[in-house]
Amino acid sequence: MNARDKLLSQTEIGQGTRYDLANRLFFRLYQSANMLHKTGTRAVESEGLTTQQWAVLGALSRPSAATGLGVGELARYLMVSRQNLAGVTERLARAGHVRVSVDTNDRRSRRISLTPDGRRVWDQRARPLIAAYYERALADFSIDDRARMLHYLLKLLENFERIDAEPEHD
Repeated sequence: MNARDKLLSQTEIGQGTRYDLANRLFFRLYQSANMLHKTGTRAVESEGLTTQQWAVLGALSRPSAATGLGVGELARYLMVSRQNLAGVTERLARAGHVRVSVDTNDRRSRRISLTPDGRRVWDQRARPLIAAYYERALADFSIDDRARMLHYLLKLLENFERIDAEPEHD
C-alpha cells in the first residue's frame, strides 16, 4: 500500500469514526430529551404541570419578562413554534397561571404574563420541585462538569441556529 492509499484509508476511517460518534451523540441527545420530558413531567405533576408548561412559567418568571412577553418573543426564546406554544399557554391560562392579553402597542398581538397565582405556583411550589429534580439528574456532575456541559450545549445550539437560518433547499 503506497502513502496515498494509506492516507485515504485513514481519512475514510476518520470520517466513519466522526459519523459514528456524531450518530451516537445525537441519539443520546434524543434519548436524553425524551427522558427529560418523561421524568421532568413526573417531577412537577403534583402541581398539574408538564415540562412544556414548566418552561413557559420559567421564561415568564424572569425579571426581564415582568410585564409579559409577546407570543412571538416567547416562542423565539423557547425555540418552539407559535402553534406549539398556543396549546401550552391556553392550558396555563385555563389553570389561572398566565394571562393572555392584547398588546397595548399592537392590538393585533397578544402578550402573555404570569398571574399572581402563576407566580405563587412557580416560586413556592414548582421551583422547589424542579431544584430537587435538577440535583437528582445532575447528582454525579461536578460544578466543572456542569459548566463544560453547558458550554458544549451552547456551542451546539449556536450551530443549530446557524443551520436554521440557512435558506431551505427543495
